[in-house]
Formats: sequence, structure tokens, C-alpha cells
Amino acid sequence: PHSRCSRDIATTPTLRRTPLLDKLFRPRPADGMVLVLGLGRFGIACARRLQELGMDVLGVDADLDLVNRYADTLRHVVRMDSTDADALRQLGLENVGIAIVSMAHLESSIITLLTLKEEGVPEVWAKASSRKHGELLKRIGADHIVYPERSAGERVAHTVAGHMIDYFEFEDGFAMARTLAPSFAWGRSLAESAIRTRHDVTVVGLKRPGEDFIYAVPETVVLEGDQLIVSGSKRDVERFARIS
Repeated sequence: PHSRCSRDIATTPTLRRTPLLDKLFRPRPADGMVLVLGLGRFGIACARRLQELGMDVLGVDADLDLVNRYADTLRHVVRMDSTDADALRQLGLENVGIAIVSMAHLESSIITLLTLKEEGVPEVWAKASSRKHGELLKRIGADHIVYPERSAGERVAHTVAGHMIDYFEFEDGFAMARTLAPSFAWGRSLAESAIRTRHDVTVVGLKRPGEDFIYAVPETVVLEGDQLIVSGSKRDVERFARIS
């Protein structure tokens, strides 16, 4: 029934509020609906995963082909131009807990973001295609800026350089990485090797070949071939990985 409703709505050029829509998009009381605006590769990946995690997701895109393509993937999907403030308000933004603005076009993302913030959406994530794009979005109220292309490029670069198996950088210069344990830590507990004290990184966990992930505690003993998941400032994480 959900897919059929989504397909009917998806093929409607404009959105009219009806009792059916009110019922269909009613959010969970705890955290509200997640609104994903723009169903390109980044947007649809977010929407799919959020739905898998049990969130009430509404996908929106102006492209009818995209909307029809994902009508059977997303339970709720609507064809609409999000730069049309009146149409966007008809979605019932008072029921939205989180919005993700994932359009690459600068003007479209800015106009959409302005409407969302004016209508009081509590938390807005926005995709940026460049540093300047991100700065503009931040100035007009985006709570979180995501640079998917840059993040992917940095992860590949760190892996290719050979220092890290995986890498993820957060805002404000904080990073996490998966890297081989350095030889000085082999056969010793984390308390004995004092990685945090000596190298300013925190060992979050440990992955041993053929075994499950281990959450790190001071008594955790590191063996040759173990992979460490470490966190800290970008500079400290990169420096520690080079030791490994």
C-alpha cells in the first residue's frame, strides 16, 4: 500500500494537502519526519539508508523521472520544486525534525535552505560542492555541511598513500582512521604502550583478522597484524598512522 500511494503522489505535478497526505506523512512523535530534498546519488543514498534505519523519510525532487524511479524504493516520495516556498510549506514543515538539502545547484540549495530555516525546521544538513558553497550555506543557517566528493577523495588519498586502511574526517579538524598497529605496541596492553599519552590519539577499538571488532579498554592487548581504530585531531591521527 505504501508503494502504491507513493507512486500516485510521485506522478502528481503539484502537491495538495489532503487527509490522505496528512496521514501518510504523519511523523513519529519523538523526532519527526526526515525530509530529503534532491534525489541524486547522494540524496537517494541518504534516504535509502535512513529508511532502512527505521526513520520516516520523505524524498523530494523536481525531476519526474527520478521520482518515478524511486517510487518503489522509498515509501514516501513527491515530485516538487523545492525552490517554490509555497509548495515546500505544503509538506507540513512543522512536522519535519531533520532536513537534508542535497541539490548540487548553488542557487537551488540556498533558496531551499532559506525556506526551511524560516519555517523553523530544527536541524538542516546541506551538501556543498565547494568550500565557498559550504560557507554560504553555513552563513544562512545550515547546521551541518557535507562535502561528499572531497571526503571521498581524502579517504582514497590516505588509503593510496599506504598509511591508513580507512579514514574519515569530521568538522573542526577531528578525524578517525583504521591503521595497522605499530610494532612498539605488539604484545603490550594499551595501558602499557600509552598510545594516548605519547601520541595524542585515542584507540577506540581493535580489529583482529578473522575475529569480531573489539572495543578498546586499557587492558586490551595488541598483537602483530592488529588494526587499530584511532581518533583525534587530523594532524595527530595522520602522524600516528605514519608510525604504523
